Amino acid sequence: MNRGTWRRLVAVVGASGVVLGTLTAPTAGASGSDDAGNDIEAIVDGMTLEEKVGQMFVPYMYGTSVDEPDRRNVPAAGVLTIGEMIDEFHPGGLIYFGWSNNLVSPEQVARLSNDVQEQAVSGGGVPLTTSVDQEEGVVVRLPQPSAQLPGAMALGATRDVAHARDAGRVTAEKLSAVGVNQDYSPIVDVNSNASNPVIGVRAFGGDTDLVAALGAAQLRGFQDDGGISASVKHFPGHGDTAVDSHYGVPLIDKSEAEFRAEDLPPFQAAIDAGADSIMTAHIVVPALDPSGRPATFSRPILTDLLREEMGFEGVVVTDSLSMAGAREEFGDDRVPVEAILAGADQMLMPPNLRVAYDGVMAAVAEGEITEERIDASVRRILEMKQKRGVLDDPMVDLAAVGDVMATPEHYSTAAEIADDSVTLLSNDAGLLPLDDGADVFLTGWGGSARLATMADELTDLGADVTVLPASEPTAEQVEAAVDASTGHDVAVVLTQSAAFAPSTAQQALVAGLASADVPVAQVAVRHPYDVASTAETEAAVAAYGYADVSLEATARVLMGEVNPVGRLPVAIPEGDGTGFPLGHGLHLPVTPEPPVFVDRTGRGQDSYEISEARGVDYLVDGRVVVPGMYRSTKDVTVTAVAQDGYELADGADSTWESGFTAGRTGS
Repeated sequence: MNRGTWRRLVAVVGASGVVLGTLTAPTAGASGSDDAGNDIEAIVDGMTLEEKVGQMFVPYMYGTSVDEPDRRNVPAAGVLTIGEMIDEFHPGGLIYFGWSNNLVSPEQVARLSNDVQEQAVSGGGVPLTTSVDQEEGVVVRLPQPSAQLPGAMALGATRDVAHARDAGRVTAEKLSAVGVNQDYSPIVDVNSNASNPVIGVRAFGGDTDLVAALGAAQLRGFQDDGGISASVKHFPGHGDTAVDSHYGVPLIDKSEAEFRAEDLPPFQAAIDAGADSIMTAHIVVPALDPSGRPATFSRPILTDLLREEMGFEGVVVTDSLSMAGAREEFGDDRVPVEAILAGADQMLMPPNLRVAYDGVMAAVAEGEITEERIDASVRRILEMKQKRGVLDDPMVDLAAVGDVMATPEHYSTAAEIADDSVTLLSNDAGLLPLDDGADVFLTGWGGSARLATMADELTDLGADVTVLPASEPTAEQVEAAVDASTGHDVAVVLTQSAAFAPSTAQQALVAGLASADVPVAQVAVRHPYDVASTAETEAAVAAYGYADVSLEATARVLMGEVNPVGRLPVAIPEGDGTGFPLGHGLHLPVTPEPPVFVDRTGRGQDSYEISEARGVDYLVDGRVVVPGMYRSTKDVTVTAVAQDGYELADGADSTWESGFTAGRTGS
């Protein structure tokens, strides 16, 4: 594209470094500047083949700024800086990571985003999709200070579409403030395999309808409310795998009928909700394509199924082409070619951008890929950018970043979701809630910082807490932890696993504590499946994440400040421990305070007093009353009922009759 292709109006505002501008597409050959379709056609017509092919790549690059040299960029793209890569390849997008030094602080990310767009436009190019995979929960990219939200499975435990939509909106507002205009989220894989090593808590759950509803709601939060593009993943469904596609090629051996019933509906719901983009999975599904090709390279899956049958018209982006699941069958020069032939529009994170780019250029030169096929993808990419305002104004206000990151509503929304997600799996003998002033021994996974977060919240709520970190304890450390728990009222032990079961060291710690005399509450801070492999404890809680917001919510549940209302969004199969069904979730038991009846001589002098009890409503003759003192001219019946989310303790009295007797004093 010539340098004059874009007309660019830029205003530089004061010392704040704010760059506000309007990037206007050319109107040559268009019927009017407001005609979006013609604007897109004019842009495509003005592009060289090299620029078009560049639009189809979303690489990663090292650096905190566009002009910071980093030798690691040489094997990745053959250049030293992000700016040089943009000038050389005209990429359609750029993905940020912490490990590539792109995400140091919110303010730095915003400056980088503005500079990336400036670099692209000043060279006569098109603004980029700047992206991350901010899934929240256990996959967080945006650095603090910013509100960290519970992840997808926590949302699944709330079963609340409003929470899912709010989570998408809050995430989008944070990302938009720093110039990120696309998020590779939400995940709508149905985690039907408890041994899935890569999805797990990143999914909303193991129920198709639940995943479809929450995925569509979160998509609307990202796009309709937050104004950024969402990329739904991983098509056609990565939930029933036992292999991580980062390291191998998973094969899903289920029938076509099963796949269509269990895995495809959440993607259809996302398409119907207007998904801008869908990410492919490097998985083999013989029922959908018997060739044995991963979905990323399967025309029957990406074109015949996704495009033609399911009606998706947006951008198809591959999962990272650096993953082993994408590189097993083809060389790095052929991988993007095969993906394009299958129906993909954008190639994410090729291991060597030069090799991948040249591979596509060679395929076009040899007639294997037509320029018309390239144009079709470029149109979809530009339409997505136009829909989200990227073509018109990709710049962000640097001065506003801090205020957005500090938005109180973001933090309160995160806390509300976390409170509603925590799931009480077991509570033998009513160990929870802990009494005010309880002497708590807190140990297990998480290191000093995470345990301190939970300890601080427990302390604020009235507990006396002793902390002993033990993430991967040796036999001697397990013995020391068991000894240290002696004399405490309760031991709270945190476990964490990236797959189905926590490590043998963590299992040994739980077993050791469970065999001692102190009652134990286990907290699974990632996968709820932990409890199937650990020794049975008096209480068990699923937190679905280890961000501060989830740890603090768990502490509130332990102390009874919050009553757990979360319900398992997956089934926990029976293992060495106890299994639990989909939808399982207990509430804290409450024991009503009995009313006090006072029988006095004289008409209308009889009285009764109802004391307040947490989680309990009282009814007098079927009518709800507030705690307090009442007089009565007749006998009354007082009934206690549990409030929503609570349940009466086993054996607790819940009905009392006054038995007033005229002329007799008594109680």
